[in-house]
Parts: sequence; C-alpha cells; structure tokens
Amino acid sequence: MKSETTTPTGEFTLRLSATRRGARLARLLAVQQLHDWGVTGSAAEAAEQVVAELANNAALHGRVRGRDFEVRMERGDEHVRIELSDARGERRPSPAGQPDEGGYGLVLVAALSTTWGVKDRSVGKTVWAAVPLVCR
Repeated sequence: MKSETTTPTGEFTLRLSATRRGARLARLLAVQQLHDWGVTGSAAEAAEQVVAELANNAALHGRVRGRDFEVRMERGDEHVRIELSDARGERRPSPAGQPDEGGYGLVLVAALSTTWGVKDRSVGKTVWAAVPLVCR
C-alpha cells in the first residue's frame, strides 16, 4: 500500500485591538498557526515578517478609536495568503519613494510575496499578500 501524505490547509482569523500590543500578538499567533500547519524554515520566516509589517501598519495607520483590526491567513498548497483589515479605507498604503519617507515595510512585503494588493471593504480596507511556501 502506498502511504499518502496530506498537506494541512485551512483558515485562521482573529480580531485584535489596533495597538502595538495587538500587532505583536498578531505576529505571535500567526507564527503558532504556521507551525500548526507545518510551515517552517524560510517560508515561515517570510510569512511572519509579512504579518508583522501589515499588522504594524494596521495599528499605526489604520487605527480608528474603538475599532479592531482583523488578521486572516489561508494556507493553500503553494502559498499562504495573509490579509490584514482595518477601519481606515481612506489611508491607502504605498511603498516609500524617498529614503526619509518611511514605508519600507511595504517594500519588504513586496519582496517576500509573489503578489500583494489592497481591496476596499464596506468599512475600511484589506491589505493582502501571497507568500510562497517555497521561497524564491
């Protein structure tokens, strides 16, 4: 008999306060979920960094008093899709153009993912990225 191995797939969603502590907790819980899914090594490190950057942006730039941000990850066969949703739809992210402008986190997100983008929600926006399970 041939033994088949299955790749764990699934979805992980949580809401956290739009604070620095919430952003840190998002990263820590995402790392645990990646581990539970069997995502390790450079792919896990890349996904962790993307979650950290997007959660930090949601807490810093997407914060609306009394509103949380949402972290969502979905593990597929070839990538982990990471989404961070916040309540500030009018504040669209854009990578830094000049050295003193900040915004290098999105340059890092672009480098670690195969694709990323922003989509509108009825309230706020979602910034998403697809991180490959086999790093390039």
